[in-house]
Amino acid sequence: MNDDARNGLWKKAVAWLKKRPLHLLVIACLLLPLVALRIADPVPIQLLRLNAFDVFQRLAPRDADPAFPVKIVAIDEPSIAELGQWPWPRNVLASLIDKLHAAGAKVIALDLVLPEADRLSPKTFAKAYADHPEFTALAPQVMRLPTLDARLAETIAKTPTILAFAGADRATGNPGEPKASFAQAGDKAVNFAPGYDGSVANLSILTAKATGLGAANWFPENDQIVRRVPLLLRLGETLYPSLSVEALRLAEDQTTIFVKSSGASGVGSFGQRTGIELVRVGQTILPTNARGELWLRFAPSDPRRTISAKDVLKPDFDKSLVAGKTVFIGATAIGLLDLRATALDNSVPGVEMHAQAVEQMLAGDNIVRPAYALGMELTFLVIGVLLVGWALTRSGPFLAAGLAIAAILAVALFAYYAYTGLGLLIDPVYPSLALASVYAAASLTNFVRAEHERRQVREAFASYLAPDLVEELANHPEKLRLGGDIREVSLLFADVRSFSRLAEGLDAESLVTFINQLFTPLSEAIVEQRGTIDKYMGDAVMAFWNAPLPNPDHAKLSCRSALSMLDKLDQLNARLAAEAEGKGETFSPIRIGIGLNTGDCCVGNVGSPERFDYSVLGDPVNVASRLEQLTKSYGVPIIAGEPTAKAADGLAMLEIDHVIPRGKTRPEAIFALFGDEALAKNPSFKQLATHHAALRKALDANDTQGASAAAEACEACAFAPYQPLLAHYRAKLSPPT
Repeated sequence: MNDDARNGLWKKAVAWLKKRPLHLLVIACLLLPLVALRIADPVPIQLLRLNAFDVFQRLAPRDADPAFPVKIVAIDEPSIAELGQWPWPRNVLASLIDKLHAAGAKVIALDLVLPEADRLSPKTFAKAYADHPEFTALAPQVMRLPTLDARLAETIAKTPTILAFAGADRATGNPGEPKASFAQAGDKAVNFAPGYDGSVANLSILTAKATGLGAANWFPENDQIVRRVPLLLRLGETLYPSLSVEALRLAEDQTTIFVKSSGASGVGSFGQRTGIELVRVGQTILPTNARGELWLRFAPSDPRRTISAKDVLKPDFDKSLVAGKTVFIGATAIGLLDLRATALDNSVPGVEMHAQAVEQMLAGDNIVRPAYALGMELTFLVIGVLLVGWALTRSGPFLAAGLAIAAILAVALFAYYAYTGLGLLIDPVYPSLALASVYAAASLTNFVRAEHERRQVREAFASYLAPDLVEELANHPEKLRLGGDIREVSLLFADVRSFSRLAEGLDAESLVTFINQLFTPLSEAIVEQRGTIDKYMGDAVMAFWNAPLPNPDHAKLSCRSALSMLDKLDQLNARLAAEAEGKGETFSPIRIGIGLNTGDCCVGNVGSPERFDYSVLGDPVNVASRLEQLTKSYGVPIIAGEPTAKAADGLAMLEIDHVIPRGKTRPEAIFALFGDEALAKNPSFKQLATHHAALRKALDANDTQGASAAAEACEACAFAPYQPLLAHYRAKLSPPT
């Protein structure tokens, strides 16, 4: 073909394309990349799909068996408080297992790993007292005592107990040989199962006596949500069952786990090594993905599923709670950090996830993502795009929009039905988003072409960060007038201590820089807790909550903001101190006092018709300012009024005095705020609160001797932030000179 012929064909092609609607070219150019993107399946696309499956779970969670065939014995906060610090001595675990076995538990699975010797072993005890002269004569007898690990091993040997191990790269533990045997059809499962080079394993004396052995590993998605449980784990070339599958095996009285992979009879892999198809334990069939993972279908957490470990050890323990059931022993205490996120809950103990997995297996209420799902989703995408293109060409954007919306609703309803009725996971999100994107791009193309003469576009309001007040005024322009309404608000006054001394010697530019450094983190602490900054007054800032937008937790949010201010100020002081040290200068830490109060105020626009500010007025404002001033007298950084303390119940507060606010006739209690709920629940702080209450009672009764004793008890608690307040009280006890 010569050049003239080629040029002629090119011109004909260009002429043909010019006759085609431009939106069809856009659709054609988008369709192939969209299909290719889905086949490539990058992480963001995966997360979209997984989030859709999460929505299905939340809409239709698994119905738990009311008989709860799987129970959890929880190492919870009450058990730790009663039985002592975790880890417990091995004889406590042995007693727990003995008690469950005597109660008729069919299987006992420990969702914990015991890789080290018990801390109360004779060897450890002897080493601790080796330098004590009186221990020399006792050492031989102590060394002959049996270890608590041996005591636990004896218990494990006579009970149907499963031990857990954790696969971990570069770990040196040896979990021992699997207790289960495997029968495999098709390609070897070790080629597909997730694996590790090593493991964190139990003491060999324990492993040797265990009836079962299972891996406790989880594999969260990129968003750290656990949606699947591995049924198999590979250590080197050895295949192990997961803890949940091993529990199922013993519950079903089986010795062998059957694994079916690609290449087996009835598995359509077309000669490809596509992975694991299913795992079978007895008559229970568990459909898996290629890695041998089971999709989890969670039931809502139910307290009836869980028994506190301390209750099991009581003489009157109800044996019927565990008789004939599979029992998992594991940590639920928050401090032990065995927590996972699921589609239903942000924080679930790992042991509950194992228990729910076995519940699901026993119920047969499984879900699976079928191999044909991708092809089905892409077919819908292509057909939907073609229909939208046809509608845009024939009837315009409205019919096309109707078809697109109908198609999206249809795929969403079908996917939900597939989940609830068939136990299949079909993705409605990516096909719908792709179809919507194609429609939007094609419609936009038509719009741009029809409106090509337009020379300006609206200003991009997204370039500005509008506060809540601006948003509310934009929605309700009638509020742009003087006046307001009465509303309960929580107020915060924060004032810098000795500001004149801190600013001494600074020029105007340095002073502005210093103020900006100071008020930036303090303002962030207010905004982060959804507060409204009212005004800056030199070295002070005023803020309020519950206006312009209502918030029922306004009192607690103001307290959290005050605590956050102190934290951010500590960080600023540390940074400024380091800078001063680098310059060889002396640094004086910045300190603030904060007053908090809650009450009814007039909230609205205050000023003149030409210029007004959104602010609050009322006596509670003055009280908050007065409480901030009182922080100097009492030596604490945060003082809250009685209304705030009552509304923010649960925080670490101590009543410190009674004062009569200006304009009031009766005394009101004032409170020092020291920390959040975690500190309030701390046993040491609770003890301090008890002694502090005794001190306040003695002071009110003019009981000098009792107050002095209570003050000594408070000081013994060694809570540093309390010491300045204690000095204030002691000054009251000292006779005037």
